[in-house]
Amino acid sequence: MIKTAHSIIYRPLFTEKTTAIREASSESMGEKVVFEVSVDANKIEIRKAVEELFGVHVVDVNTMVQRGKRKRVGRFLGRKPRCKKAVVTLKQGEMLELFGDVGA
Repeated sequence: MIKTAHSIIYRPLFTEKTTAIREASSESMGEKVVFEVSVDANKIEIRKAVEELFGVHVVDVNTMVQRGKRKRVGRFLGRKPRCKKAVVTLKQGEMLELFGDVGA
């Protein structure tokens, strides 16, 4: 299967924790953005995909795999799919505008 940038990066994650990471990182090294990515993608592929899709320079990529949790509906057991998250650090001075960031 051929991996494209769109098949590697699924979506940006906007939670309280990722917003705190983003605000804390703005003043230090560079801006940090969190994405949900393909489980079988490695750091090099994630770096190239972000640079291709958004036209920015990536300094660092940190990844984590979140295991799928067991869920129960009535008497039936199921499992949510596992997912992979990537924290991407951009070059100092570069920003990634997702959904028209407001409030600056």
